[in-house]
Formats: sequence, structure tokens, C-alpha cells
Amino acid sequence: MVDQSDRRVGSASAPMHHGEIIQGVFSDGGRLRRGLVTIPCTLYPTTATFFPGIDPAITVAPEWKSKALRAAELTVRGLRDLGLSCAGGHLEVASDVPLCRGFGSSTSDVLATIWAVEDAYSATLPATAVAMLAVQAERASDSLMFEHRSVLFAHREGVLIEDFGAQLPAVSVLGFGTRPNAAGVDTLALLPARYTPWEIDTFDVLRPMLRDAVRARDVKLLGEVATASTTLNQRHLPIPELDRIKALALEVGALGIQTAHSGNVAGLLFDSDDPDTNGRLAQAGEMLQGLGVHEQWSFTTGG
Repeated sequence: MVDQSDRRVGSASAPMHHGEIIQGVFSDGGRLRRGLVTIPCTLYPTTATFFPGIDPAITVAPEWKSKALRAAELTVRGLRDLGLSCAGGHLEVASDVPLCRGFGSSTSDVLATIWAVEDAYSATLPATAVAMLAVQAERASDSLMFEHRSVLFAHREGVLIEDFGAQLPAVSVLGFGTRPNAAGVDTLALLPARYTPWEIDTFDVLRPMLRDAVRARDVKLLGEVATASTTLNQRHLPIPELDRIKALALEVGALGIQTAHSGNVAGLLFDSDDPDTNGRLAQAGEMLQGLGVHEQWSFTTGG
């Protein structure tokens, strides 16, 4: 029996993301793991509301949010294992995050759900436990649960490879769609990239560069890492006209280019503290239009 005093309507919001600064294969304790470093983005948050019930079943609206439903079930089970009196209930998920683009819509749904269930029972799980729940719910997850720091995250295992100890340095991002009129990317249907030994060695070189960029708040170095990762992944999910976009980035003074390595969005990175950034963003937007890239948006990351 659920103690009525221990439960309330729970609600929480989670951000989307804008692809990755880096994604590849990395050494970890004598083995190789697939990992990534995510760029959080607050353009379209997801909100979840959980109404605890007495019956064991959980329902969700909209009904097709099956990953969020699975996340709610796993979270209730996990809280019950910790000794809390939890049952089922009803979950409502509201999100404007575009689907199948590389914005992390599933992770946003799942994370908002986990936090909403926690809120309903006044519980707080560590980020590492939330990461494992998220991967169990959606098979592969981004690292948005590590809210105030950047991490190298094994997205298919739910394992933290490295905590860089701080947020990514703040940058302004000119985002754009890489494939006009594309229907999106089924991220779970994508086969994992098969990296060459040279590529894996290169990721091990980029990793300490990224660590230094975070610790020194070095946006220039951050852009170099992002561009290198984008280039390394080009043969796995190519960005049309990448060479011309990289030349454009150099001309307008962008720090580099990042991409959703399992999606169809990318972004030019700019120094948020540069007084010329607004002009650079406008110039870059016009030049992208000249390349036929008409779907654009902009935001600034935290840091």
C-alpha cells in the first residue's frame, strides 16, 4: 500500500542538446568505449508531469512516448528498491524538441520523466544512477543528466568515462540543418561507426585537448576539437559541402564546426565574448544561405 503522504504530483523539465563536441572511441581502464561530449541547448525543453497512483500500472500521454513510459517504470522500480513506497501512475510528456534530428528528443523525454518521478516521491538519485536508467530506457543516451559539468560519457553503456569537472566554456552557436528536406535519422537503426586504429589514436589525442579547453575556458581549443571530431566522423554520416562550410567558418572567424554525429544538424561555434560575434553570425548566416543552407537558428551555451 502506498502511503498517500509520501507522494505528490511530480514535475520536471529537461533540455535538449545540439549534438556533440566530440564523439568516438576512447581508452578507459584498459578497454575501448564509445563515448561523446554533449552540447546542452535550451531552445526547446521537455516537461514531464507524473501523477502517482495506487495501481501498479503506469500510463503515458501521448501513448507513443514509449521510452518515457519505460523510464517511468524503471525509476519507480529503482525507488522501490531503495525502500520507498512507490506504485504506478500516469505520465504526461510535453515537448517541442524536433524528432530524429540529433537534438536528443528521446533523452530529453526520458530525463524529464525520471526527474518528475523523483519529484513525486521527493527523491534524488545521483546522476550516475540516472544515466544507467536512461540507457536502459532508450538503449543509448546523451549526457544531459550531468547538468553542471561536461563529461565524456559512454552513451551505449551508461558509464562515465571522464568528468572534466566544469561546464563547457560558453560559445554562441549558429545551428543549421545539414540535409534540406530530410526526413530525419533513425538513430537506433544507425550502425555504430567502425573507426580505424589511426582514428582511435586521434581521439586519444583530442581527449586531453578537450580537457585542457574546459579547464582553461579556451574556446579556440574547444572549436579545434569539435572540427577535428566532425572531420573524423565525416565518412560515417557525411555533412554535404563540409569542405565549403569549413572554408566559410574560417572566413567569418568561427571557432570551428560541431555536429550531431547521429543526426542532421550542425553548428558553427563563435566566441560569446567577442564584440564582433553578432556581425560574424549574420555574415555566416548569409553565406550559408548562399550554399543552399536555409534552415538556421542560434543560441548561446552556458559556461
